[in-house]
Amino acid sequence: MSQPRPGTRIVVIAGVTAASKTATALALARARDGELIGADSVQVYRGFDVGSAKPTAAELGGVRHHLIDAIDPDESIDAGRYQALADAAIADVASRGKLPIVVGGTGLWLRTLVRGLIELPPPDPALRAELEADADRVGGPALHARLAEVDPVYAARIHENDRRRIVRALEVWRQTGEAMGALQDAHAKGAPRYDATVHLLDRERDDLYAAIRRRIRAMLDAGWVDEVKALLERWGPDVRPMNSVGYREVKAHVLDDVPLEETERLAYKATRIYTRRQRTWFNNDPMGGAWTDAERVLASGDEGQ
Repeated sequence: MSQPRPGTRIVVIAGVTAASKTATALALARARDGELIGADSVQVYRGFDVGSAKPTAAELGGVRHHLIDAIDPDESIDAGRYQALADAAIADVASRGKLPIVVGGTGLWLRTLVRGLIELPPPDPALRAELEADADRVGGPALHARLAEVDPVYAARIHENDRRRIVRALEVWRQTGEAMGALQDAHAKGAPRYDATVHLLDRERDDLYAAIRRRIRAMLDAGWVDEVKALLERWGPDVRPMNSVGYREVKAHVLDDVPLEETERLAYKATRIYTRRQRTWFNNDPMGGAWTDAERVLASGDEGQ
């Protein structure tokens, strides 16, 4: 397995959906002789193209983009596997004298790449089952309130309905007596895995929401529904990327006859909520980086030299 080199310089273009991350990264790659390494948990899957805003060959214009179309939809990938794949891609790009530019909005993957994984005990099946049963009984918000009593720092970082992370944090607390928030803060003080310049892209809210509306309409016009029909026929409804933001809503249109106009509204709403979650994540993320926009990234003199 490829290992990171702390002296290897990378540029990270992260931030919220519809903030022009890919376009910015492509312009930077052309200006700085770089190649892209994806950090998008849907674009990594083959066939999930239109609804993930995966760049086309024409848009790439010859710029190499690693870690899109990397795995089949029925394969699993977590932050650890992503880290290994991205490490290998970065080593390949750097070995050819080019600038590795990591681009995407999947916060946990980016943090794992830049800061590494936090050392945690393995899941305890019995304890996990107990906590999952509690979640079924009392609901996510009540379980989130329980987490806030023992780990207010981490509870403030995650949504009250983020059941998976709530359960994991309570599991770690029960296993170790340590709070996930404190573990994350201690981890943030460690040495980074790369010499990373991090740019967090956002837009003024009204501009961002208008861009989301345009993007969803463009995806539907570009054949998103037909893409989902073909994916459902080949892979079924339960593969992980089919439950991602946007695909989940279009799947309901195909399988449950939700009207297309309502599907478009729901996809827009889900994407807006997701951008808020991304903003909260990056505000609390230890990999650093400053909020900016595409124009300032391209005009600045610190893109990775």
